[in-house]
Amino acid sequence: MKADYHLHSEFSDDSTEPMENQVERAIEIGLDELCFTDHVDYGIKRDWDDPRGIMYRGGDGVNSSADDREPLANVDYPKYFAKAKRMREEYAGRVSVKAGLEFGIQTGTLGKYRTLFSTYRDDLDFVLLSMHQVDNQEFWNGEYFKGRTQQEYNDAYYDEIYRVQQQFKDYSVLAHLDLLARYDPAGPYPFDKVRDQVAEILKLSIRDGKGIEINTSSWHYGLADTQPSRKILALYKDLGGKVFTFGSDAHKTAFLGDHFADARRIVRDEIGLTEFCTFDHMEPVFHKIED
Repeated sequence: MKADYHLHSEFSDDSTEPMENQVERAIEIGLDELCFTDHVDYGIKRDWDDPRGIMYRGGDGVNSSADDREPLANVDYPKYFAKAKRMREEYAGRVSVKAGLEFGIQTGTLGKYRTLFSTYRDDLDFVLLSMHQVDNQEFWNGEYFKGRTQQEYNDAYYDEIYRVQQQFKDYSVLAHLDLLARYDPAGPYPFDKVRDQVAEILKLSIRDGKGIEINTSSWHYGLADTQPSRKILALYKDLGGKVFTFGSDAHKTAFLGDHFADARRIVRDEIGLTEFCTFDHMEPVFHKIED
């Protein structure tokens, strides 16, 4: 079994890749299953049907009929789940297609995610718990790091993840747990400085029956280690963690299943994990990690 459980399509604001392209590519590279996990980031984005209109990246945050800037919108849920179902039916027997979402949660937006999950729980196979911003300050554009020391923004990031975990349980795995490493302007931060915080996050995920992923986008981002790092993966395993997924975080077909052979080797041969999971209606299904 080979499965990619973190990928995006035209329903994510940062992707234009049609679902069918991702599915066709999955078949081409020999995947048995894929799960779409398009973005929902309340706080910095509005829903597709928000009466205030869609926000735009780099603009004044107000919808404009004459505006051709890049829109900031969450998934159009009815169209998304309908198309995922159609893909599942059209490609049945060739590849399994699952429907998930990537929740970019903050403590200030928990209520919206509870409502969202309750509304679409029957359509969801899988939910990634991510954190792309804290206090609506994004990482990718450097806003979050301004005016803080490296220790301050790392501590705040992991503290926020733990607070979210304490209050929100409707997720499957923690996505790209050390995401700050992708954007940190100060460079790699010593793991020993955040080990205790990370350990508490992992312990809580294990107690709640949740897992973590290895996100293979670390290769095309040029990171020095896996994401999360080998030390985090090893700590998760040593603490008794068993729910584990592989995800490419592909926004284009070129990165679907990217470096999965390397990732399998690392988690099996270096870390000692022997199984990974796919999901069906939010329930994990375990598989042996094979070449």
